[in-house]
Amino acid sequence: MTKAKAADPLLLQLQALRVAQMIAAAILVGFTLWALRRILEPFVLALFLLIMIDGLARAIKRRAPLFPRAAALPTAIVLILAVFGLTIWLTVDNATDFTAQGPVYAARINTLLFSGAQRLGLDVTPTVTSVVHDLNPARYAGVLAGAFSHFAEAAVFMLIYLGFLLASRQGFAAKADAFFATTAERAEAQRIFERVRRGVESYVWVQTVVGVVITGLSAVLMLATGLTHVPFWCAIIFLSNYIPAIGAAVGVLFPAAFGLVEFPDLWPALILVGGLEAIHFAVSHVVQPRMQGQSLNLDPIVVLLSLAFWGAVWGVVGAFLSTPLAVMGMAIMAEFTSTRPLAVLLSRDGHPYADMERAN
Repeated sequence: MTKAKAADPLLLQLQALRVAQMIAAAILVGFTLWALRRILEPFVLALFLLIMIDGLARAIKRRAPLFPRAAALPTAIVLILAVFGLTIWLTVDNATDFTAQGPVYAARINTLLFSGAQRLGLDVTPTVTSVVHDLNPARYAGVLAGAFSHFAEAAVFMLIYLGFLLASRQGFAAKADAFFATTAERAEAQRIFERVRRGVESYVWVQTVVGVVITGLSAVLMLATGLTHVPFWCAIIFLSNYIPAIGAAVGVLFPAAFGLVEFPDLWPALILVGGLEAIHFAVSHVVQPRMQGQSLNLDPIVVLLSLAFWGAVWGVVGAFLSTPLAVMGMAIMAEFTSTRPLAVLLSRDGHPYADMERAN
């Protein structure tokens, strides 16, 4: 009994030391990811695009048996890059049009501010000019210029990384065979890779189909209410669908706020915000759970924490990649005995994979 009691404080100290090491390691990893974000962001985006291209190419081969197999990969590359280029073109084209229509929008905003000031009983009615003067946007010009420069730099490096990854993908299998000494180790590595790829592809597939449904229904509503720049807002709604939690708010509030400025009456804007919210709610609570099934077995709080962490580390890029990275992390940790408890915590039902309990 005496020896057991004496050993208890030592055991507690070792456990506390282990927890402290894990916390310190997590902080160091987070700082390293933030410090190397200019290098890692485009590379991870390129890797994510590579998984999407590979999955689309295999889907073409599987669902279109008469399609030339040699043309599946080039077709997938062209389709993915076409979507990427279309998004950039829509953004630039509509930004130019928004700038040209600036005086019209400013007059409408002044009308809204005057009406709001009368309802609130304010003595001084704010205007667009006074609001802009108070905000002093010139002080944010450097930040905006830096953001655009960073975006352009990341896009260029992402395409470069993607080209090299596509060129070297043929040698991945040979490198894996040479890297692992035994057949069991190669099989284990292949199993981990397949699970990571399957998890990411399932997530992308579900979010893409759900995004198409939400975007299509939203386009019908926006056209019915007479909103302009519908293709641009459709691109915003579709892309924001890949950001958990806050993506739906972006897809609802941005078009509705623009409608508030564009429409002469208030009712179309209210119909727009109510309709868009109803579409997002119905699809995300009815269609998405049925499609998702067990493909994304992540606890909801883990999705939010992943969004907060990767958003803080990599900004908008991290927000887009937060859920796929969480899926990848759970898939990898579920394969090792020492990290399986963490995978269980990340999962929604306590079983990251059906065969998790296989014999070691």
